[in-house]
Parts: sequence; C-alpha cells; structure tokens
Amino acid sequence: MSKNESLETERKAVLALEDGSYFVGTGFGATGKVHGEIVFNTGMVGYPEVLTDPSYHGQILVLTYPLLGNYGVPSLNVFDRWKIPKFFESGSVKVNGFVVHECCDKPHHWESTQTLSEWLEKENIPGLQGIDTRMLTKKLRVHGVMLGVLEVFAEGIEPNLDRLIKEARQVPDPNKLDLVADVTCKEPIIYDNEGRKRVVVIDCGVKNNILRELLAYGVDVIMVPYNFSADELTEYKPSGVVITNGPGDPKKVQDTIATVNTLVEDNIPVMGICFGNQILSLACGGDTYKLKYGHRSQNQPCIDLKTGRCYITAQNHGYAVSQESLKDTGLEEWFLNVNDKTVEGVKHKRSNAFSVQFHPEHTAGPVDTRYLFELFLKMLESA
Repeated sequence: MSKNESLETERKAVLALEDGSYFVGTGFGATGKVHGEIVFNTGMVGYPEVLTDPSYHGQILVLTYPLLGNYGVPSLNVFDRWKIPKFFESGSVKVNGFVVHECCDKPHHWESTQTLSEWLEKENIPGLQGIDTRMLTKKLRVHGVMLGVLEVFAEGIEPNLDRLIKEARQVPDPNKLDLVADVTCKEPIIYDNEGRKRVVVIDCGVKNNILRELLAYGVDVIMVPYNFSADELTEYKPSGVVITNGPGDPKKVQDTIATVNTLVEDNIPVMGICFGNQILSLACGGDTYKLKYGHRSQNQPCIDLKTGRCYITAQNHGYAVSQESLKDTGLEEWFLNVNDKTVEGVKHKRSNAFSVQFHPEHTAGPVDTRYLFELFLKMLESA
C-alpha cells in the first residue's frame, strides 16, 4: 500500500495473471477494468514518454523503479513549431494499464501541471500501486510475459478475486490482432520544413521524437498510414523512407511488408527503427519470433559488429529477428545484443537499406546512437 498520505480516496485494486496468481494493492488513476499483455520496463526516468509510446498499445506496463510520478506531468498543450506535443511521444497514453510500487502524489518540478494519478484519470487509464513489483518482475522473467486483468474498484468496493482470476485465464492475446491499425495515422500528414530532401515515414505507431529528429536535420517529412502501397508512397517522390516502431507481431502487417519489399527492390533508401527492423527483415525474406519477456529498458548494450564499439541503447520490443533466417536475404547482421545475443540491427548488402532494433531517437534514454539519423541523411545525399 502506498505511503502517500494525500491520496484523496483509497480504492482497492487487483492485478490477476493467467497463471492464477494475483496482486492486491491500492488504485490510482481511473476506476475501471482493463486486460492485456503484462510487460515490465526497468527504466528509471521518462514515464511521460514511456506511457505515451504507441508500442505499448495492448499492454499493461509494470515499471520496476520503486517511485514514479515524483516530477509530475508537464502541460499537454505545449507544442513545437510543427504542432508536435513537446513532452510526449504521442497525443495520448497508450498503455492499457499501469503498475508501480509507489505513485508519488506530491510531485515537484517547475514544469509540472498535474500529478501522474490525475493525468491517468483524465486518460481513463487504471493504475495499481503498493505491490511488490520486484516479485512480479521476477515472475515475468522466469515464466515470460503473461496475459492478465487489472481492475481499480470504486471506494468501498471489495474485489472479487475468484472472478478476476477466472477472467485472467480467458484474456485474448492482443498479439493475434493487428494492433498497428489502432495507432497509425488515418491519412498522410505533411511537415513542410522547406528542405531539399523529402522523407516518407511509414507510421506503424511512430514516437514523436523520430519526427523531431528528422525535422531537426532540415528535411521535409510526410507521414503515411502503415498500409500504404508502394505506388501510393512513391507518389510523394521520397528521397528516403523510415519505418517506425509499433506494437504487436510484425507478421500481422503484410501490407507494410510488401511495400518495404518493393522499396528495397527499387533501391530507395530505407531506415527501420525497432518494429521497422523486423519489417525490413521480413520484407527481405527473413523471420521473426517472440521473445520470452522482451527488451524494455534504457540500458541495453549493443555491439557494432563492424567496429567493435558498444553502445547503450533504449529499447521497447517483444519480438526479434531470427539470426539464422538472414541467410540468403541480402541482409547482414550489423548490431548484436550483448546480453542475449539477439539481432539488434541489419544492413542490406546491395540496396540502400538498414535498420536497428533499438531507438536511436532516445527519449527517454541515452543519445549514443543518434548518429544513425546522420548516416541515413548521408545515404539520401549519395543515393
């Protein structure tokens, strides 16, 4: 139970897992019930960015750092010159539910305009605090990510644990759905930067900082829905194409895979990020698989196999590219994860295409690999 004394009301909350286990604590944010895939992130900062990352769509997120909300939530109505929300990775919270050890109800930061609990309540996202998140994380590491139900009850209502445990065993797997369809833009969005080069961004659930980074290099950016055909995309005469991050199983977006296959065949410069790494690999004939509990943190070490240099990276993904499947695809392995030896980046041997599994746009996370945007822009100049 939270040690905060300023919570306006105490509401009981329960997280029930598909294996029959459950965690009882105190609710914050919205009252209500959600279900999804339960995952954990070990990052220590950046909860406004993390919670608005579209790659978490369909998931209940557990943050392992013991105190969240201590610097509050900045204004939702501050935008940059391109009308992109300044402090957030999308226009709304994308997680289904949120689980922490303790939610601070008395934040202190000069840009804070509301508490974390107030923000989640406005976004209709239930939160659970006061549980042993270390125990929960260890369970997910041993057994792998699990499906579950999170419910925050109204004040004075007692949880029906038997009902919640039964419901948790019947939760549908969100990864069997096309989650990208829920988070992609519905029509093209043009960011006119008066640039000499034009980059088309295939929006699979883009983080805003990918757009910010591209625009900072002075290129025009056109964001298109994930299911645009190659013919529709090339009507914009792109100098290059970026495939973004996104939620769920990459094999569910066959239209995107087909489009990227054509782009690679036509030797249009391509850069893939996170989900985009998986899409590029699938488009070239490779394969992907689901990780036991994924990579969701700000400290994943990755080695550049060409230089031997190790970079610390921010990551958020539950699927990975099969190393064995890259044979005869035209792709070569570029980056390798130091911890579990999974593929973290690939380069095409003949076409102007590369992708990385981590997030070079950072936010939240280290800026070590930001240089990859410069590499992509140089590719556009030489193409």
